[in-house]
Amino acid sequence: MRFIQKDNLIIPSKTKEDSLPIAQILMIPNPPLTPSFTYNPELQQRLTGKQLLLDDLPFPLPDIQEHYQHGYLTYRKGIEKNGKQSSCVRCGNKDPQWFGAYPCARCGENCLYCRKCLMMGRISECTPLIGWSGPAPEIQNPAQIMAWQGTLSEGQKVASDHVVEAIRQNQEHLVWAVCGAGKTEVLFAGIESALAAKKRICIATPRTDVVLELSPRLKAAFPDIPIASLYGGSEDRHLFAPLTIATTHQLLRFYHAFDAIILDEVDAFPYTVEESLQYAAVQARKPASAMIYLTATPNSNWQRECRTGTRAYTTIPARFHRKPLPVPEFNWCGNWQKQLKKGNLPANVIRWIKTRIQADKQILVFFPHIPLMEKALSILQQIHPEIEAVHAEDPDRKSKVQKMRNKEIPMLLTTTILERGVTFPNIDVAVVGAEDTIFTESALVQIAGRAGRSKDHPTGNVTFFHYGKTEDMLKARRQIVTMNLEGLKKGLLDKQEAAK
Repeated sequence: MRFIQKDNLIIPSKTKEDSLPIAQILMIPNPPLTPSFTYNPELQQRLTGKQLLLDDLPFPLPDIQEHYQHGYLTYRKGIEKNGKQSSCVRCGNKDPQWFGAYPCARCGENCLYCRKCLMMGRISECTPLIGWSGPAPEIQNPAQIMAWQGTLSEGQKVASDHVVEAIRQNQEHLVWAVCGAGKTEVLFAGIESALAAKKRICIATPRTDVVLELSPRLKAAFPDIPIASLYGGSEDRHLFAPLTIATTHQLLRFYHAFDAIILDEVDAFPYTVEESLQYAAVQARKPASAMIYLTATPNSNWQRECRTGTRAYTTIPARFHRKPLPVPEFNWCGNWQKQLKKGNLPANVIRWIKTRIQADKQILVFFPHIPLMEKALSILQQIHPEIEAVHAEDPDRKSKVQKMRNKEIPMLLTTTILERGVTFPNIDVAVVGAEDTIFTESALVQIAGRAGRSKDHPTGNVTFFHYGKTEDMLKARRQIVTMNLEGLKKGLLDKQEAAK
């Protein structure tokens, strides 16, 4: 798209004469607000706190331009040029490898575009990002904001109070809560406080399935509050809501939108490896806003910052049922891959599995790679034909997990796809090949956290079968033991059962 600069405005143009693609305009003027102008409330709803492309808006260009000329919306460059370096304003990409060029019908030039965030719609040198600069939609609160009437454990209550205070003071705060500590309930008071102050709040998570799991729980807790659930293909894409639950990818569409962002599973893929998602979280915040991080497994840098007092944080070192976290046992199993290639599994692994099947105890067993897991499956189905295996690309993944929940199968083999986000009430857990580099400290802590989650079954065995201990294995066990000791010290455990 090309623009003419005239009378302290930019005006869309279909001709090359005296016009430039928006990336080549040095300073984009922002006209003052015309209070007497009658703006379109639907455009206001769609654009408040957003940065969208023209293709995202079902409004004719003359209407959009009229709102711009009266100061109610803004044009921003989609691609910034600084000498030879280009950067995508939407996702922050500066890597030349992630830019491409194509003959553009809109500007008539060979137009540079960003391939990094292409799935959100193509953004190029001539693409304006459109935002709202008029008044925000008014938020009307119901008489009762929160309907949840549960009680928090002592550990949850401390964290909840800190979340409330951080949101009120526009601060950053980390909640380091063990797996199964009840992180969602810890957020409720902070969300209620934000909504009561007519703030916009967002819970963001790297994974769609977490959005789908959280949405009904939050709608039950805040039944009269409009809630937008955003993920690829969701129907709420254009809904303006005081409370939003979104994948971190969806934050790429937001700009200075939220007074508070709660970033759940901050250690999870793909957020940890995608700089564009971290950039999106920063972009989606208002300049004065709160950021609450939730995780059971902060990375080593964050752990060090917590220990040295340079990061504000609260730990919830114990589960609500007041029983310690199961501490992993290390069990050497020799060169298990070599044995597997010969059609065998190590004897101690087979013994561990058989003991549990005979005791009618469900088992979750993790493998580092799909081919190895599938080879093990054919061996283990000779012990019990109803044993199943699951991985990320498995089309029957959801049904197999549900069969495990329904206790229709005795044992599920899995890759790290089930390291988090699933709860089976009464299981023992094993890792075969715990020395593999895919099993990081974070992954192993999460895997161990699958056991002992239920109040009715608060214990469980966790065994790491290995061909040599790794630093990540030792760190994972140390982190779990440390949390148990802290829980005991704080009076959050009934008695000391944690292994030393």
